[in-house]
Amino acid sequence: MAEPQPSKTFPVKPKLKPKPRTPKQTPESKYWSSFKSQQIPNLISSITSLTYSPSSSHPFAATHSASLTLFSSQTFSPTATISSFSDVVSSASFRCDGLLIAASDLSGLVQVFDVKSRNPLRKLRSHTRPVRFVKYPVADKLHLISGGDDALVKYWDVAGETPISQLQGHKDYVRCGDCSPVSLEMFVTGSYDHTVKLWDVRVTDSRSVMEVNHGSPVEDVIFLPSGGLIATAGGNSVKIWDVIGGGKMVYTMESHNKTVTSLCVGKIGKDSGEESQQYRIMSVALDGYMKVFDYAKMKITHSMRFPAPLMSVAFSPDCRTRVIGTSNGIIYGGKRKTKEEAVESNLGDLMGLGSVEEPQRRVLRPSYFRYFHRGQGEKPTEGDYLVMKPKKVKLAEHDKLLKKFMHKEALVSVLGSKNPEKVVAVMEELVARRKLLKCVSNLDIEELGLLLVFLHKHSTIPRYSAMLMGLTKKVLEIRDEDIRGSDALKFHIRNLKRSVDEEVKIQQSLLEIQGIISPLLRVAGRR
Repeated sequence: MAEPQPSKTFPVKPKLKPKPRTPKQTPESKYWSSFKSQQIPNLISSITSLTYSPSSSHPFAATHSASLTLFSSQTFSPTATISSFSDVVSSASFRCDGLLIAASDLSGLVQVFDVKSRNPLRKLRSHTRPVRFVKYPVADKLHLISGGDDALVKYWDVAGETPISQLQGHKDYVRCGDCSPVSLEMFVTGSYDHTVKLWDVRVTDSRSVMEVNHGSPVEDVIFLPSGGLIATAGGNSVKIWDVIGGGKMVYTMESHNKTVTSLCVGKIGKDSGEESQQYRIMSVALDGYMKVFDYAKMKITHSMRFPAPLMSVAFSPDCRTRVIGTSNGIIYGGKRKTKEEAVESNLGDLMGLGSVEEPQRRVLRPSYFRYFHRGQGEKPTEGDYLVMKPKKVKLAEHDKLLKKFMHKEALVSVLGSKNPEKVVAVMEELVARRKLLKCVSNLDIEELGLLLVFLHKHSTIPRYSAMLMGLTKKVLEIRDEDIRGSDALKFHIRNLKRSVDEEVKIQQSLLEIQGIISPLLRVAGRR
């Protein structure tokens, strides 16, 4: 009688596959990785501040040493440099129309410049110590906010070059601040006294309307787009606070190893559509890492390492570029290409021209002659019915032998390969067929040597030990007489015993370490 043949055969695969050490890249991680990095070197000293213009072309400004440099967000090339400062420039801020830019320096002076002519229009003198931040309120062209090492926050009338309000309350250097996106009169400041204060210029006694304690010197503070939340950076942590709820802390992120120096808000997707509402907090620190934090799900979605301590970060309003400033005077710019730009650049490279429009291909219809002469490369349209050709399954040598019920030959064949996963998969299949022990008893001396070599190499690996340790015991019981009568097999058994003894010693050492650490963890948990 002919041997029964299975109707359908599949390749043998291991039942328990190990999880990869490096997780698969998520769609959001691919989005942030799509920003191709480009270095902007030759800047003097640390990049203390980065800010984007709200105008349509979105140029950005970088403060370094005693200069303020404007860059194009398309080419990352410098377009203008303002050097009329007597000390290190600490901060810069564009006006809401992008025509003016305000900058502060460590001499205590705040200046307002015309972006096109680079001429200083106003010089605001009132701070007695270095000014650390300056901000234009959202949609306000007439006022400025500044704070510095004199622990004062000033609300300026730019046209009159005089401070309207002098807000006192901080007990140490004021290092950062941000304006509310929903109110022209409200802003927030952070200080080295560990506090973050919310101010309202309409309050007559010049006191803060809310105060929260970050727990460490505050390096940066930003309003989130809704206006009801703020994010603060200090030490190695980033904290989110509910302003509407009276200053309640919502979440603490402690993923950095060193001091977090700067924060900004990034937006995923295009300017319109559902994706445009997906905002992320981007933080940089002295450990050289940039972290992207999804504050809707309260988790980190992407991380990127840079070769120098990071001092500042900014993200363009059109979601096309992001820039990161370092302590050694290098700016790492990242630009993301859209599909339309990629098609135009590819066509321009092929034709030797610049950017050209994508040619519109004529739509095929059943009334056209070319419709019936389409090749396999033609992509189906939305209404086409697809007839999928079944893919031919390629079987390895051991799979072909298992298909013919040649169990011993299949085991010997796979033992000759260098892939332990396939060997374990064949053994699992033989266990399911109840033929593994019979195959072991039928192996000759050379084939048994192959099996013992495999057990010596892989029986102590945790991934395979659950099955291979049990198989090792059975091999020693079944083939005891053959092993005693062969010197080669005795050599393999000695090697196997040596590897098992080493594994036992390692496990005992780990148990001793666990016994030492467990009481310490219990004591730490009580505190």
